[in-house]
Amino acid sequence: MGKKTVDKRNSALKNYLAASGGMLLILVISFGVLVVLAFLLSKTPGRTLGYFFFGPLRNLYYFGNMLNSAIPLIFGGLGVSIAMQANCFNLGGEGQIYTGAFVTTIAALALAPLGLPGAVLALAAGAAVSGLAAGISGFLKVRWNTGELITSFLISNTLILVTGYCVTGPFLDPGTNLQSTRKIPENFRLPLILPPSNLSAALFFALAAAILVYIFLYRSKPGYELRMSGINKVFAQYGGINTSGKIVLALFLSGMFYGLGGGMAIYGTYHSTIKEFSSGMGWNGLAVALIARNKPLAVIPAAVFFAWIGSGARIATQFSDITFEIASIVQSVVFFLVTSTVLLDIFKRQRVPG
Repeated sequence: MGKKTVDKRNSALKNYLAASGGMLLILVISFGVLVVLAFLLSKTPGRTLGYFFFGPLRNLYYFGNMLNSAIPLIFGGLGVSIAMQANCFNLGGEGQIYTGAFVTTIAALALAPLGLPGAVLALAAGAAVSGLAAGISGFLKVRWNTGELITSFLISNTLILVTGYCVTGPFLDPGTNLQSTRKIPENFRLPLILPPSNLSAALFFALAAAILVYIFLYRSKPGYELRMSGINKVFAQYGGINTSGKIVLALFLSGMFYGLGGGMAIYGTYHSTIKEFSSGMGWNGLAVALIARNKPLAVIPAAVFFAWIGSGARIATQFSDITFEIASIVQSVVFFLVTSTVLLDIFKRQRVPG
């Protein structure tokens, strides 16, 4: 019995080191690409790299804005992690976060007289609509075995078009030059916690969400059943688990967290839905979950890492001679490498000496 326990712990250690080594190599390669691009595209590569790596740490304004941009990525990463724990894939984050933000905004405007209860209900409405959009993919998968990769992506694209029409059409604010809705009431807006940056109290909600998802997945019966359905569907069915229901639940929760991310972006930062303000957040949330290997608590540093790349690129663009697209290139490299099964298989085959 003792030997089996030791072997099990050694196996877990090997898997952890292999995964950590894989992520470390991905970061090294990505930053290597950044260095090469800086020397190729910039006349002052040292200055450019200095602003890229250390710009977000220069003062409270840059640091706070970097953390603020990580908030929707945390919610998106949590949503993707829940779906993947059930062996499902949600590619509809772009539309779900956008639609969740829009529904939250419109509901907040309608429920303004209710005060705090109205703010909670508006946020719940945005999350529910996004959850429903993702849950439809789960239902189609269960009912007709339709691939959720395709359905979630197609539904997301439809949501983006419909929401964009609503923002620039019937719900457009005529009193602004922006293509946006009216602003939510001031008493619905979250307070800033690191002025003069845009970092708001939404950060605390994001951290709490990560803890709650961890508790749900690893400390609750429904979470255990959801994970077992993803690990081995047949085994879970023999154990009496309703695997079909868990698929729908996982995708609903996935969309719900994307919707929460959109709603928190409205309450904390934008205060109105601006056309396509969330572009890229859905895909970045997917990358964050992959970097975190679908572990809820690991989503937090992964989201900060992705936000750091974007923030560093914006600062380097302001103070050097490169364009912001360098961030997109680096993020694309990270996304490609982290999803590369070939690279992951290489580290899975590694053996730890001793």
